[in-house]
Amino acid sequence: MAVDVVDLRHFYASPLGVVARRLVLRAVEGLWKDLSGQRLLGIGYATPYLTVLKAGSERTLAFMPAAQGVVNWPSAGPSASALVEPTMLPLPDACIDRVLVVHALETSEAPDELMSEVWRVLSPGGRVLLVAPNRRGLWARMDTTPFGQGQPYSRSQLNGLMRRTLFSPENWLEALYVPPLQRQLFLRSAVAWERAGAGLSLPFAGVHVIEAVKQLHRPVAVRAMRRAARLRPVLVPAQGALSPRFVAGDDMSPPAGRQPGPS
Repeated sequence: MAVDVVDLRHFYASPLGVVARRLVLRAVEGLWKDLSGQRLLGIGYATPYLTVLKAGSERTLAFMPAAQGVVNWPSAGPSASALVEPTMLPLPDACIDRVLVVHALETSEAPDELMSEVWRVLSPGGRVLLVAPNRRGLWARMDTTPFGQGQPYSRSQLNGLMRRTLFSPENWLEALYVPPLQRQLFLRSAVAWERAGAGLSLPFAGVHVIEAVKQLHRPVAVRAMRRAARLRPVLVPAQGALSPRFVAGDDMSPPAGRQPGPS
């Protein structure tokens, strides 16, 4: 079930949400440093990150799922947000260069269809960046944040999803090692938690951050070879077949040992 847009706005306005946004954004900017001239699309609730990423981009759109709700974005100027069905995006084929998916994959009822639609709107060589809750992380175990809602993923599950939907994963990062608590002690030491978790490769990060590139080839299914039917010997002659005693000789010759009688 999708998280309501009001709850998402409330979370990112809280002290914990501010810290989460800063830490996730640092991972996102580490992968996407320069988007100059790129057409950028955010799916889910990506506006906290699009506000920073849109600088220099040719065009930026924010699509929010119908089950979640939509907010006007940006607050100043023409609106670039829209309420959509994530598996039926109102865009032509191959028109977007970069897609950022945040707070969408884990609450989607059809993740394969969602990613297939992302594949459709991406241009050749386009890239998608997924932010998904980590199944082994603390954030997925606590429903007090949006990352604790929906279906969390393991790394192997995300890799399989990418392969099935014709994406090639290239870069993997993790973020949110700090516990999801509103206590000032954890909020102030959040950067230290991130450095320690990343340096030691700890398995309990809150989210996966994956960058994948669109594959241009589609796999072709190999058809199984059809084996020819094997001929089996017929042990019983079919109805109407010749009697064995007439097969070798003339069918008009009398049986052996008998002479033809007088005419």
